Amino acid sequence: MAADRTTPAFRPGEGRVRPATLIALLLAAAVMLAPLIWTILLSLKSNQALVGNSGAALEFPYTLENYWAILSGDQVFRWLFNSLIVSVGTTIGVLVLCSLAGYGFARLEFPFRRTLFVFVLLGLAIPEQAVILPQHQLFAALHLHNSYPGLILPGLAGPFGVFFMTQYFRAIPRDLDEAAMLDGASRLRIFWSVLLPLTLPAQATLGVFTFLASWNSYWWPLISATRSDMYTLTVGLASAQMNYAQTSGLGFLMAQAVFASVPIFIVYVLFQKHIVQSMAGTAR
Repeated sequence: MAADRTTPAFRPGEGRVRPATLIALLLAAAVMLAPLIWTILLSLKSNQALVGNSGAALEFPYTLENYWAILSGDQVFRWLFNSLIVSVGTTIGVLVLCSLAGYGFARLEFPFRRTLFVFVLLGLAIPEQAVILPQHQLFAALHLHNSYPGLILPGLAGPFGVFFMTQYFRAIPRDLDEAAMLDGASRLRIFWSVLLPLTLPAQATLGVFTFLASWNSYWWPLISATRSDMYTLTVGLASAQMNYAQTSGLGFLMAQAVFASVPIFIVYVLFQKHIVQSMAGTAR
């Protein structure tokens, strides 16, 4: 029987990673992981052992006293709770608004649609610092400083999210809309029941990026939250030790960095499969 010409012939060794490629990947991974490993090692050393000799991080013994010092703080868990409220609220708001806006720009026809989309994209070119003064005055006039709405609302303006969701909705075939319309479905029903479930990988990716940006946000929470009970974790931990040049608590400083990064790591691990699916889908 003649071999099927459409089936590629198997070649022994095909698909294996070459040793040179593997070594290059391992070296690249080591370079990227080195700062993280160094930070963790520093956080496990006592502050006294690191005074004048940061190389002591490579020597035994190690200790958890810096982490206990963080957890024993009176307001650490309050700051952690504030960061969770702000980050989760911002993420949910961005997903809702950007999904609706992306669907509108991708599927609906209305006057000045292209012009409005261009204005949305121009928002990517405006730095946060350029609007911080009028934003501060507006929130002060509305008495929103030192409140959760005051910390969440500025993060809901997400031009990247609108662009990202618009491109994802455009990649979905319009045949699905037409088939649903023939069955008598409304625009809202098509969005909610047909198209929205198909965008879950994109929403997971946008949600992780939004959560990450909100969790690490420092500039606006520093301005808006003037009471210590409304600090987010980044502002609260920074306020506990403001001047690195004058401190001897290097281990404690590194423990703060690790402590603030743990929730981000957990979120990424939980949603990494959706992120890969989303990137693969948009690369087609």
